[in-house]
Amino acid sequence: MSNREVRSDEQLRQGLEALLRAEHGDPFALLGPQVDEQGMVVRTLQPGALQVELVAAETGASLGMLEQQDHSGLFSLRLPELVDYLYRISWPDAVQETEDPYAFSSQLGEMDIYLFSEGKHRELGNSFGAQLVEVGGVKGVRFSVWAPNARRVSVVGQFNSWDGRRHPMRLHPSAGVWELFIPRLGPGEVYKYEILGSHGVLPLRADPLALATELPPATGSVVAAELAFDWQDDAWMQRRTSAPATASALSIYELHAGSWRHGPSTEEGEEFHVLNWQELGEQLIPYVLDLGFSHIELLPIMEHPFGGSWGYQPLSQFAPTARYGSPHDFAAFVDACHQAGLGVILDWVPAHFPNDAHGLAMFDGTALYEYAHPFEGYHQDWNTCIFNLGRNEVHGFMLASALHWLRTYHIDGLRVDAVASMLYRDYSRKADEWIPNQHGGRENLEAIDFLRHLNEVVASEVPGAMVIAEESTAWPGVSRPSREGGLGFDFKWNMGWMHDSLSYMAEDPLHRQHHHHQLTFGLLYAFSEHFILPISHDEVVHGKRSLLDKMPGDHWQKLANLRLYFSFMWTHPGKKLLFMGCEFGQWREWNHDAELDWYLLQYGEHQGVHGLLRDLNGLYRNEPALHRYDDREAGFEWLIGDDQANSVFAWLRKGESDDPPVLVVHNFTPTPRLSYRVGVPCGGNWQVLINSDAEQYSGSNAGSRGPLASEMVASHGKDQSLVLDLPPLATLVLRP
Repeated sequence: MSNREVRSDEQLRQGLEALLRAEHGDPFALLGPQVDEQGMVVRTLQPGALQVELVAAETGASLGMLEQQDHSGLFSLRLPELVDYLYRISWPDAVQETEDPYAFSSQLGEMDIYLFSEGKHRELGNSFGAQLVEVGGVKGVRFSVWAPNARRVSVVGQFNSWDGRRHPMRLHPSAGVWELFIPRLGPGEVYKYEILGSHGVLPLRADPLALATELPPATGSVVAAELAFDWQDDAWMQRRTSAPATASALSIYELHAGSWRHGPSTEEGEEFHVLNWQELGEQLIPYVLDLGFSHIELLPIMEHPFGGSWGYQPLSQFAPTARYGSPHDFAAFVDACHQAGLGVILDWVPAHFPNDAHGLAMFDGTALYEYAHPFEGYHQDWNTCIFNLGRNEVHGFMLASALHWLRTYHIDGLRVDAVASMLYRDYSRKADEWIPNQHGGRENLEAIDFLRHLNEVVASEVPGAMVIAEESTAWPGVSRPSREGGLGFDFKWNMGWMHDSLSYMAEDPLHRQHHHHQLTFGLLYAFSEHFILPISHDEVVHGKRSLLDKMPGDHWQKLANLRLYFSFMWTHPGKKLLFMGCEFGQWREWNHDAELDWYLLQYGEHQGVHGLLRDLNGLYRNEPALHRYDDREAGFEWLIGDDQANSVFAWLRKGESDDPPVLVVHNFTPTPRLSYRVGVPCGGNWQVLINSDAEQYSGSNAGSRGPLASEMVASHGKDQSLVLDLPPLATLVLRP
């Protein structure tokens, strides 16, 4: 079918001149089969071609040579009637045969365009960007990109010598979406978009909806092969919906995929190689399972230009980074985790994005994905742009990104980064550097609406998937349902607990009696949210020192304090998250360019920390009292919270009526507390399940051990009690 008619010779002349200048916004009005006053003409723009021949699609017979206009690369041929044809293009070094992109009608559905404009398209990753399609028996790639304020958009790549004149796109004015089907392209093609803005051609842009990318520092988008992965994790996917995560023993190992462990060098002059997804799975999965963690959490693996951002400044919200392999390789990694019984959580960043020239900032020459005003659209702390989530298209783009990871890659949860920065318009800003909302308040109403919508949609459409907030303020109801006025997250990181407990641990034990409240305060609000207790990557970088090195005292005391802290954390209400390297007591800060200091595991003291953490995870998993009521006051009872003089704390953890209670006693001083009486809820013998000072953990092997008989002596509001020897800088965990 021919394209629309050009009404006059003058319009045609002006249009062709604009086309040659790469300034025409409607290439389908001039290129391909056209009807004019003289009949039918076929026109193509092929700069640099020696000649172009028209051949019959079915027979290959020549229909004639196209005539070039003034060596411009613009070729045309008049035909008595329209037939199916191909171009046979002679280049200086090759002959190319292809269908005419401008002979195809629009391949983007009206419903796709409508849903995109409304911000309601849930499957953008399968509809927009670069999609492998077949049209009338012709295989190729349909490209589509949102750039409503562009004057012209072209797809460029090696396939057209990066020449923006060769493949200008069709505009759908109602949505600001540009589209083009290019025949005979396939997986692996590198491409970008050349955009003509109001002030000229912009730097080449990567595709915001690319499903694959080049390996950084290259910045091109890549046409992805269809992810026809044969998933084998049905049992896992069904099992994760059978019980609420809030009642499970959720224990998360957080890691940066590129620096967990390195492989031997594979190239001359190379010190090491970064593990790919297959190698990582082969080594990581058994390691994490042996330690007893239930999930891993990966720092963002969405493609990002700067490795030093650890993934927290991503540009490709739909593409796994090429650093560790292909999208298929990543799917295989997740599948392997699930088959082994290990969940996978991804860090995800809907708050902001970097301003790299090939990225989203001023995408079509205007503030498209970001707010236009710097008081709203520029993040001073990170030198990044802030997503304008109040815009339908951006809201829908980020919502579709979240669903893409959860559905396409079977991800078990998203940890949403920097939620606090999204909630407040004045976040990290001076009084005169922010713009109030429509009601004059400091809340970012658009971001709040997005977060609530995100959590509602995930809960409805991806049962069993978790959404976790990294939220560092006292915003109420972060993990309460939106119908109750909350934000609807499944969990919230307990940043207050983290700051208070680490501050307490850094104190010399002699002075801890004056900071007693830093450990008791967290229990005042521990059940106001569904909390995760996080010791994350942020606590072991930028001069904060490693977790072990934060601990006071000499060498022995630092290790004892670390074992005590882990025991405190694993018996405290709240799910657990620990960053890699902490589990064996790494001395130095995390360095994203180097692997963890695995050599430390040859030393008994580090094996002791490692072994204790394994046993704590086992205890946490096997004792329902330690996890079933993590978010309820009924699951916790203070026994001793006021012994500042001795820096001793004791509590009971409880589950269902038939779950044995667990008694936990901490001694935060290096002084053994002998014959220390603690009330217990029932009589009989009590078994020591964990002594963090035990010899097997490289401790001093002090403290009570073996079955302990209760005495009919009232203490701490209980009719019976135990007399314990509390080891120095250690925890005792007991059960009747």
